[in-house]
Amino acid sequence: MSRTAGACALAAGFAFLSCPPPAAAGPRPDRPRLCATEPAPPTGSATTPPPITSGSDVWSFVSEPGLHPQRVTVTAHKPGTARGEIFVGPYAIGTAVVGQTGALISDNSGDPVWFRPLPSPDLQNADFKVQTYHRPGSGKAQPVLTWWQGSIAIPPTYTNLPGGAPEPGGCYYIYDDHYRLLKTVFAHHGFSPDEHEFLLTRRGTALFIATKPVPMDLRPYGGPEDGSILDSEIQEVDLETGRLVFSWDLLDHLDPADSEVSASDASTSGGVWDAFHLNSIDEGPGGELLASLRNFWAIYTISRETGKVGWQLGGRKSDFTFGPDADFSWQHDARFGPDGKISLFDDGCCDQPDGTPEQESHGLVLDLDVDRRRATAARTYYHRPPLFSASQGNTQALDNGNKFIGWGQSSYYSEYANAGNTQGNGSENLLYDAKLPGSNISYRAFRNTWVGKPSYPPSVVATSDGGNSVVHASWNGSTQTTAWRVLAGPDPDSLSVVVRHARRTGFETAIPTRDAGLYFRVQALDTKGRVLKSSRVVTLTR
Repeated sequence: MSRTAGACALAAGFAFLSCPPPAAAGPRPDRPRLCATEPAPPTGSATTPPPITSGSDVWSFVSEPGLHPQRVTVTAHKPGTARGEIFVGPYAIGTAVVGQTGALISDNSGDPVWFRPLPSPDLQNADFKVQTYHRPGSGKAQPVLTWWQGSIAIPPTYTNLPGGAPEPGGCYYIYDDHYRLLKTVFAHHGFSPDEHEFLLTRRGTALFIATKPVPMDLRPYGGPEDGSILDSEIQEVDLETGRLVFSWDLLDHLDPADSEVSASDASTSGGVWDAFHLNSIDEGPGGELLASLRNFWAIYTISRETGKVGWQLGGRKSDFTFGPDADFSWQHDARFGPDGKISLFDDGCCDQPDGTPEQESHGLVLDLDVDRRRATAARTYYHRPPLFSASQGNTQALDNGNKFIGWGQSSYYSEYANAGNTQGNGSENLLYDAKLPGSNISYRAFRNTWVGKPSYPPSVVATSDGGNSVVHASWNGSTQTTAWRVLAGPDPDSLSVVVRHARRTGFETAIPTRDAGLYFRVQALDTKGRVLKSSRVVTLTR
């Protein structure tokens, strides 16, 4: 991972570079501002191919010419899927990304619902999902969109800053259902915000992972004398005040010697050893934390009250024994489940950059008998064709019992009935499957229910088609629009209805009319035919 002015921290088997926020430690909590809006060195046009923004794998729109999201190929869609849209942050590794990078909501057909493009392929969004923002002081709560923003560099290389201390970098975004910025969140203690996790709590706080390289003599571990270890810290920040209310530093509690990654790897990554690779945190009903360390092949429970480790699942010092098909390696996204279960995404692959897979990647649900210290496989979720994801990925439990799998560094996302399947039977209980174009991937993929009510008006362009007109209407992010009404007239102040009800056919709807205009406006209609919002008046383009 390169660490120059703009510095960064390590991600799942790869590095992410994050841009520094404004000069101070971060924006005031009551005055959020955009952050990580430019790529961090050494990324840029010299190292990254420009995005592919035309062709059959990219959406293009007359009414939104600046939007070019990816087109996915839906390979399976059967009855029984859960409600909701699909949330991804597409990007590519070492090749041209198809479409723009950014935060993308799509429906089951692959049609975009909302897209927030980024200005450069060297900027990415990750962990894009719906959460609930609780405000304990008022007792109020609201659905929000959250994501991390920064620059990803793969494979990881590093350049230590003087003293090993990184500049502040990257950030987390919180948007409301009108697509307005509510908060930007930064890390404390000189750490960089990490793309792996950003979790809102009922306490009105955010739990997340932050990282920084710490100078260390790595010779006792088989590495260089003047090296560094990539440390991680779980941090919890009060969203109203920005104050740090909890932190837990891995170096204070865990032994780097338990890593499955050799410290000698530091000699090829700028002297930095990614021994731990903390890549997910979850909070249990009693407040205990669940932490996944990819490079330990281990999952831990942590007491927020005492800071002590409760138990270790997997790794070199596991407190548990494993039944058939229950062991895992290079895992991501460990989550508490009901009835003593936990879920995770078992990458089964690989030590970076050219390691050999331990096993086929799959979603995994484990039954934990804590008293007997025994872990057994309750459910597994495999793909057809078989996938070997070298990094990233998630297993999401849906409200109807289904599981939604983001395949990380493999270009798919899928939904399965709860019963799952077994290795070699990846099509069994598969309800939904989609493939991203080209070499596009997404760190995680989610299915969430979402009601988007944009604060901005619909977009419209009217074009001439012989003696008729075609009105192109869209409203980026609206989930309530089901139809369009078209108004036209010879001047902006004399518009009348020329198309009373045109069914919405996708992100953009082309509506023919015999009216020549010269001026047009559209109105977005809900299921009852009520006007949600009107567009501005536009002139016919000939």
